[in-house]
Amino acid sequence: MFKPRTLSMLIAATALAGCQAVNTTSGGAVGVERKQYMFSMLSTEQVNQMYAQSYQETLSAASSKGVLEKNSAISKRVNGIAQRLIAKVPVFRPDAAQWDWEVNVIDSPELNANCGPGGKIIFYTGLIEKLKLTDDEIAAVMGHEIAHALREHGREAMSKAYGVQMATQVGSAMGVGTGGLQLANMGVEYLMTLPNSRGNENEADLIGLELAARAGYNPNAAITLWEKMGSAGGSAPPEFMSTHPSSSTRTAALKANIPKVMPLYEQARSGR
Repeated sequence: MFKPRTLSMLIAATALAGCQAVNTTSGGAVGVERKQYMFSMLSTEQVNQMYAQSYQETLSAASSKGVLEKNSAISKRVNGIAQRLIAKVPVFRPDAAQWDWEVNVIDSPELNANCGPGGKIIFYTGLIEKLKLTDDEIAAVMGHEIAHALREHGREAMSKAYGVQMATQVGSAMGVGTGGLQLANMGVEYLMTLPNSRGNENEADLIGLELAARAGYNPNAAITLWEKMGSAGGSAPPEFMSTHPSSSTRTAALKANIPKVMPLYEQARSGR
């Protein structure tokens, strides 16, 4: 009979066996280097297509409600910032220049923004208006979100979910009881899921910081952005913070990396 620790490691290994090790982006000046494990039967194109469909459904719903901003001042502002950032994505991922990028603004009080797989960006007016974001701060948010897409964190998360499902099926086939499966799944969670979720946020912070700097936006705005996020909403933090938790560790990491990208910002500013 397998011991719980041996079992959890065996099942984790089984889950990883269906994955391939990749590194979706180059390291850049901030040095983001980490092997990512992607489920071999879940391609970038499949995930991009799945998200594109969901994205269009969101836009259709917003349009039917009359809240999809098309030619407003805030829409033009967001699109202008996005185009400068998108122009710099080949530094980290050359093939992303050929993605079907879309940028849309929804008139809503939500303090939220997102860039999904394949470069599908949505900004909510509430984030900009309620927090009185500067262009540099908008670029900090958008750079962070674009970084998630470049690193394919969505496909990575789906791959982990597939891996856990596969591991559970293997455990059942081995005749493991419910208690044993719970222990095994806990082992899989700690071995595969939790460390990467924290790591993904750090990667998005750093790549986003560099993207913004290369596009000519002040990297120090990342600090003021998270300060505004942290103080917004009082006891009810913004929706954005539920998936992008703030911490002193995050701020410290950003401050430590700003000197690495400041020359890129200065070069971009001097070239404009």
